[in-house]
This record gives sequence, C-alpha cells and structure tokens, in this order.
Amino acid sequence: MSGPSVQDGIDRAGSAVNLLWKPGAAPWIPEVVLPEYAGWKTEQHAWYDTVTIADLSFHMSDTFISGPDATKALALTSANNYEKFAIGQAKQFVPVAEDGNIITDGILLRTGDQEYTLSGPPPAQNWVIYHAQQQGLDVEFTMNRETSARRDGSNPALFRYQIQGPLAGQLIEDVLGGPFPEIKFFHSAMVTIAGRPVRALRHGMAGQAGAEFIGEWKDAAVVKDALLEAGRQYGLVHQGAWSYPTASMGSGWIPSPTPAIYTDPSLKDYRQWISLFSYEGQKPLQGSFYSPKIEDYYCSPYELDYGRSISFNHDFIGRDALMKAKDDAPRTKVTLVFEREDVNRVLGEDPGFVHHYWRNRVETPDGTLVGTTFQTDIYDPVGTVMALTLVNKEQATPGTEVVVVWGQHPGAGTAPDADLGFPRLRATVQACPYNEVSRTIYRQDA
Repeated sequence: MSGPSVQDGIDRAGSAVNLLWKPGAAPWIPEVVLPEYAGWKTEQHAWYDTVTIADLSFHMSDTFISGPDATKALALTSANNYEKFAIGQAKQFVPVAEDGNIITDGILLRTGDQEYTLSGPPPAQNWVIYHAQQQGLDVEFTMNRETSARRDGSNPALFRYQIQGPLAGQLIEDVLGGPFPEIKFFHSAMVTIAGRPVRALRHGMAGQAGAEFIGEWKDAAVVKDALLEAGRQYGLVHQGAWSYPTASMGSGWIPSPTPAIYTDPSLKDYRQWISLFSYEGQKPLQGSFYSPKIEDYYCSPYELDYGRSISFNHDFIGRDALMKAKDDAPRTKVTLVFEREDVNRVLGEDPGFVHHYWRNRVETPDGTLVGTTFQTDIYDPVGTVMALTLVNKEQATPGTEVVVVWGQHPGAGTAPDADLGFPRLRATVQACPYNEVSRTIYRQDA
C-alpha cells in the first residue's frame, strides 16, 4: 500500500471515532444507476405488487479467489461451514475479529472446487487477502472494485440483475423459455438468456420471489435488454438508486456494520496495510448516539441474526469469542415503525425521500438508552419511516414502545449524553424482517 494508512488517520485524528465521526455526511446510495426511474414510491411498491429489476453491477466489490489453499484461506478468516458448501451455492460470509465482532459481511459464492467469488463491501475481502498473505497460503486473489474505486474507467467484471416481485416467476420463465431451475435458496444454476450463459442465483435484496442473474460484463447489455423486453408485459419497474437501498426495510438486512479493527493492538499492522482512503478509513459515523469508544459501534454476528451461517466445526480467527457471544450477545435485531404523527411533526407532512445510516439513540419512554438505529428510511408500502435497529433483548418484543432521538451529535468536545434539544419520535418495535414473506417463506428451503 502506498500513501497514508488507516492507522495514520487514527494517529492524526487522535482516535478512530474522531476519524470517522462526520455529521452531515451524505448517505450511501448505489452509483451509476439513476436516482429514480418510475419514482421512488412506485419502485418500492413494485417489490410487492408487480415485478422489479435492479442493476447491481456497479456498486459492489468482487474478489475472485482461487488456488490450492482457497478454502483454507476462507475457513481461517470466517465462521462459515466449508464442509457443507456445494459448488454453485452462496453463503452469507461471516468474518470476525479476535473479539468476536464482525468485520463486515458479504456474499460468498462457490464456483469450483477451489474457486470462489466474494462480493460486497471491501473490508471482508481485505480481511481474507491480508491474513492469507500473512500465512503464506497458496491462493490467488483478483479484485474488481466498485466503479467509483476503479480510477482507470474500466468496466465491472460482472453484471448483476435482480428480478423480484409477485410476477417475477412469470417473467423469468418467459426470458428462459421454460421453467426456472429447481434450486434451493442461495443456490444457483447456469441458464441461458438471449444466447448468453448466465448464473441464476435464488436471492434478492427485498426478500421477495425472484432471482439474481450474474454473468460476464461483455454480455451485460444483451441480457439486460432481454430482461427488460420480457418484463414489458408485466409492467417491469426499474429500481433507482434511491429506492434500492430501502429494500432492506422489508428483508431485514442491516448493512455496513462498523469493522471491528480499530483498537486491537494485534491489528496495528493490518491497519497500516489498509489505505486511509478506503471503506475502513472513510465510512462515516453520525447520528444522535455518540461515544468516544469505537467499540461501542461494533456488533456481533449473532446480533445481526447470522447465527444460521455460523459453524464451529473448524478453527478460525475470533472463534472463542464468537462462541461466547452465542449466549451473551446483549442485543437483537428489530424493525422500528415510527408514529406517523411524530414523523409529520418533526419532518413535515410530506417529508419526501428519507434515507440515512445515522446511529440514532433508541430510548425507553423514560429516557434509558436501549439501542441504536443502523438504517432509517421512509417506506411508502407501510406509510411511515422505519429503522433497522439493534436493541437490548429486553426491549425486543413486538409491540414495545420506544423513542428515537433524531439528530446529529457534533462529536468530540460535547458530552455524549448532552441534552442538545433533539426531537424525539415515538416508534414501535416490530419483527425483523418486517415483511412476512421475507420472515416466513423466503428462506424456507435453504
């Protein structure tokens, strides 16, 4: 690595929180695709009413992993089960630090005996590459970063199109010229679209019926045109960059946890290896919950509901701490549904599009801190603002009433618990995933 490192940034800022605390930072939305195609409200409803297409070709980083030690490298750095991992299967990748907290997640697809593709935010990929190199493993990594990180203007290596919604099955049968392959959730099969080979993965960000189609970039335009043409009779709606991230409100996926890498002395070399101008060095923290301790922003995979993806049948970094967290993790994932009356009072009768990743304080009605929000969106199918949240297990029962403190703490120099006059919005705890299909049917044959 050339240039300043994450460790350099921490040293200059005085702490990891000082480095990352950025009130007012713009929220992440996917790059390249337009903000809206049919309007963000119409696009949200289409997940549940008709059928949608989302173009995910540009915003994810892909690392292609191969070689005699490919599986060994992944098993060393993650809690996944590699003894039961079929070729063509995908898994929620779960890498953890020595303290048992998550690095970030990703989607790991096995494409051959010793061949994998790891997709998603770069930190999980960095974690695997670094530790494999440190151990001298015989494995090759080819990284194709998200579009904004490819300074040479090159194209993505892969295209990704997700088709979801109640009419997805009919559209897919039309474009394939026959039935969709009988594959389990998070498994894939090779199909042909417009004469091009395409991998069909049973997966979708909104947690609705459908599939993700993946192939080489040279075939991207032809395959997308075929999907759009097949979808015309079904009223296919193209997801825009505004609506797409709000899919998490239905599926319950909490994005972008803070990587647990910033203070462990044993990870100093790792922090020096990572560029300051990376996800780890630039991903902002903000909101009404402020703590000078970066550890207060870490979370366990068990809190994120990744327990089904964890296996202790092998040794891996963080194994002992993660085993302890299986019973001791204090928080759990819920959906908060805001009182519309309070939304109107604080954000206006017509608040427009609301989307952010603020870590807002979640309190009991008497002001006791019981959790923090991770993603907050206005969600027109429900008619109000919702937030994916981690709360103490005692407050996780659906129907529990809580209060969300809405605002931007200025950071260092102001007491974490200072009364800054932020408005408070009432909310009700509900299940996560919120959508019943996502919660009960989506993964039933995984």
